[in-house]
Amino acid sequence: MAEIHPFRGIRYNQQLIDDIGSVICPPYDIITAEEQKSYYDKSNYNIIRLELPEEVASDNKHTRAAATFGQWLREGVLHKDSTPAFYIHEHYFTYRGIRKKRLGFMACVKLEPWENKVILPHENSVPGIRSDRLELMRACEANISPLLALYDDPGQKVVQLLLQTRRKLVLDFSSDKESHKLWVVTEWEFIQRVSHFLASQPVYIADGHHRYETALSYQQEKKQSSSVTGEEAFNFVMMTLVSLSDPGLIVLPVHRLIRGLSESVLVRLKSHLKDFFEVKSVSSSPSELSLAEDNIAVLGLELGKITLLKLRPGVNLSEFMPEDRSEVYRKLSISLFQHLILEKLIGPLAIGSITYTPGVEITQSRVEKGEYQLAFLLSPIPLSKIKAIADANDRMPGKSTYFYPKLPTGLIINSLAGEL
Repeated sequence: MAEIHPFRGIRYNQQLIDDIGSVICPPYDIITAEEQKSYYDKSNYNIIRLELPEEVASDNKHTRAAATFGQWLREGVLHKDSTPAFYIHEHYFTYRGIRKKRLGFMACVKLEPWENKVILPHENSVPGIRSDRLELMRACEANISPLLALYDDPGQKVVQLLLQTRRKLVLDFSSDKESHKLWVVTEWEFIQRVSHFLASQPVYIADGHHRYETALSYQQEKKQSSSVTGEEAFNFVMMTLVSLSDPGLIVLPVHRLIRGLSESVLVRLKSHLKDFFEVKSVSSSPSELSLAEDNIAVLGLELGKITLLKLRPGVNLSEFMPEDRSEVYRKLSISLFQHLILEKLIGPLAIGSITYTPGVEITQSRVEKGEYQLAFLLSPIPLSKIKAIADANDRMPGKSTYFYPKLPTGLIINSLAGEL
């Protein structure tokens, strides 16, 4: 089903950039304004200048990113590999005091419309974000950062190939408490075997729905402006592919912070929550909570306490869930929040603003400081449920999952100019 191809990646020239840790950054969607500045200060060649360029009144940030990209290529700061390759990436990090490793490989995957059910999403995207990424793609003609995608690997055939085939280690460095190793593999037999094993499998988008839809839009634009052979690089998108059974796959929930609610809305919410949920107040720390898949915790309803919500037995979910939703979707905490609490009990028009974050401590702090009135802490969604929702051609609301840690931007860039 999925076409997985090697490509000639663009990498930093280590003869000029000896500290790769100083030039990488996270993907654009989690970088705050303060963090953006810190990455600018780290190095004159930090990839932030392409991934998330600063807003300057005197020029267009995307045009400036393209000019910087071209300059780095001309000066040799960046160079393009001469032979198509797969890039094996080991990502080491610490989670809850335990050192972990996530194993993936970077490749170019042929773009497929969603309706072909070859590339499967699991959550919705936001149009405004897609338009920004499309402007950047038009200007730079490149994938600056890879999508994170998942594949099923019965018998661990692909994983064993990745572990056994490491011909050329090109990166081994640490940055921000994480470590990375990158191998370049050009052996055609290895590439063919990996591609063959995955050819019958769908690919699941884990992180990068906006970037995938941006790539589809860009492909359609390019098809209209030139004759197409199918071999052009714009028909593909760069991904880091990780096995669904990889022990280093960590999925965090994305919590909701809300402000701008009137007193009458708050009173109504407190009253009607009991119609649908078993409501219990506790004094424990939010970081100590372990929520079931259909449970929600609320901060801000009671001073100094956490309000725990458990769906009452016998509640008819069909009364407030959209008819076309899968059974697995209906019982998730994110679905209960979206359709029952947000849409039915609060009402989207009653909200001044809503913010999303995976950080429990940050969420608690913002409520305690009065920056937000309420916070809804959601339970993590198991990988099995994410896969089931994607297989059912269903989608969760945007910002439902946070794959931790994010892939770094700057290890490899994929040019969309010319042929793959």
